[in-house]
Amino acid sequence: MRYNSIATIIIRGPVSFGPASGLGWGLVGVAAFSFTVPFTRVAVEGLAPLFIGSGRAVVAAVLAGFALVLTRQRLPRGVQRARLAVVAGGIVIGFPLLTSFALTTVPASHGAVVIALLPAATATAAVLRGREHPPTAFWVVTGVGAVAAIAFAFSQSGGFGQVGWADLLLLGAVVAAALGYAEGGLLARELGAWQTVSWALVLASPLMVFLTALSISQQPPSGTMVQWAAFGYLGVVSMFLGFFAWYRGLAIGPMAQVSQIQLVQPALSIGWSALLLGENLTWATIIGGLAVILCAGLAVRTRRGPQPAVPSR
Repeated sequence: MRYNSIATIIIRGPVSFGPASGLGWGLVGVAAFSFTVPFTRVAVEGLAPLFIGSGRAVVAAVLAGFALVLTRQRLPRGVQRARLAVVAGGIVIGFPLLTSFALTTVPASHGAVVIALLPAATATAAVLRGREHPPTAFWVVTGVGAVAAIAFAFSQSGGFGQVGWADLLLLGAVVAAALGYAEGGLLARELGAWQTVSWALVLASPLMVFLTALSISQQPPSGTMVQWAAFGYLGVVSMFLGFFAWYRGLAIGPMAQVSQIQLVQPALSIGWSALLLGENLTWATIIGGLAVILCAGLAVRTRRGPQPAVPSR
């Protein structure tokens, strides 16, 4: 096989740019992702959630297809395709669709608190997928974080009512994304970082095109310029370009440090919700967010065991 793009090279350890560069790229990626929840909230005010969740993936898949063709990436083989289906199911299908429907009934800041479980959930999925044996403290703080997020969600909704089901959708989105991130992290060692995301987008594109067409046939989209701009951001940045910066930061490393930057994402999302959407931040939202972020941080830090070496090609 020929490899005509330097982007296909996976580096075994931190490259010569140094930790500051890796942290910088990681922060750029997290900053890009931090607008996802607020902008989804903006988009669902005028566009159907099914259209947003599927259409943004179609936009990203078109860009991913061009990138893969222009850099002449090799096709995934055998079991890699099945593993890509797991990645696609988590980060291309599950997370976008579930959050789009959930954010039709809850504020963006509320959604950001529940989604703050994602770093700990991703660490848990990686532990289970990699058959690691973390200390008891890992499971304790992960469990406490989950309880804190669930308690916050249902204390705000008052039970399993309309908003309560939205919280269940958000929790489902966290599980989906965690599985997709964990499997994608392992698969990136074989295919490359951005290539894994791009192939997942392409793999899911037939289903997402069908869902987009179905949504248009049921309810032709007719949003404002602001709502369309938010949708464009979700497709171009949240589902595509943001992963370039995020995975570049992880490649430069140190990966353990860079990955923890994700813990600031919910705080940024809550802040953007207040600044851009004018949402009123209650003490319950602030305390709930801090509790979940703290538990997620402790879960990431207490996870034990060296990460497998990344093979070079």
